[in-house]
Amino acid sequence: MSEATAPGSRFPLAEAHDPDSGTNSLQRYELSGDEHFSLAVQAGPGGDQRPELVLAKALDREEVAFHELVLRASDGGDPARTGTARIRVVVLDANDNAPVFSQAEYTVRVPEDVPVGSVLVAVTASDADEGLNGQVKYSLKKITDKASKILQLDAGTGTLTLIGTLDFEEMPSYELEVQAHDGGSLFDTAKVVITVTDVNDNGPEISVRSALSEISEDASSGTVVALLHVQDRDSGSNGEVRCSIGESLPFRLEKSFEDYYRRPELVLAKALDREEAVFHELVLRASDGGDPARTGTARIRVVVLDANDNAPVFSQAEYTVRVPEDVPVGSVLVTLTASDADEGLNGHVKYI
Repeated sequence: MSEATAPGSRFPLAEAHDPDSGTNSLQRYELSGDEHFSLAVQAGPGGDQRPELVLAKALDREEVAFHELVLRASDGGDPARTGTARIRVVVLDANDNAPVFSQAEYTVRVPEDVPVGSVLVAVTASDADEGLNGQVKYSLKKITDKASKILQLDAGTGTLTLIGTLDFEEMPSYELEVQAHDGGSLFDTAKVVITVTDVNDNGPEISVRSALSEISEDASSGTVVALLHVQDRDSGSNGEVRCSIGESLPFRLEKSFEDYYRRPELVLAKALDREEAVFHELVLRASDGGDPARTGTARIRVVVLDANDNAPVFSQAEYTVRVPEDVPVGSVLVTLTASDADEGLNGHVKYI
């Protein structure tokens, strides 16, 4: 009988036969077994006794799968004679148990570079019923469109597999609900939280927001030459950036006040000299704190404009010439030469 059978239900039993008559014939029935069953005896039209098995207490197949009973029939002789019959009640399964997940919430942390095809987590649910009633299938009850494109759940095993690439910078975590349902209509729900951890897969990027392409050689120290913007999409130490420029240059980087090296300024560190270098090629380098570190570079070319910072200089401090007294008027006595290191009008020399 099914474990869903209602208490009070009756089931006819086979009758005992005794060829004796009177008090020596069948007089009574007795049932021994357990508390789940009792015996009822109905009187037939001819006065015969008809035994019935009565379900006294609800059955539970998951607790006891079968019950062994003994029905005893006794006559009224002296000594009394008895006959017995064994009754085996097999309890049939009913879908009275819902699947139950081993955990109410599954939490897993995975790096963003985990390979496609990896199993991220396996959810498990059990059902105390048997057969189709205890066969568990899994499905995704709540999932975003983005998550559905990179996560796949196996309906039979409950394994959640990565079918697309993770990107911490795009989506640092996923939260979904998984449902386990049996062959009937019963189910259980569990939450799955996938936390994506950062990997140093992004290098620093340097962009020049504004810059002076030309600067006068008489510009004062501290003059801002360029405003920079540095970013790294990674987080934590992977996104912490340090900037540097080449050594022995008349420039320096100054960190921005509000953060470390997100918006540094390139400023003039010492006086320029166009006569020494007419332009400077700067290579800005940004390195993050990852292991191994990633770097990014940017180039700036600064042309040094001339300032009139050089005086003309004669080739000699003194010219001595010996001429005879009858040298003709109009004769060239000596040619004086002076040079100026500046360029353009600043370097054009006249004599008086």
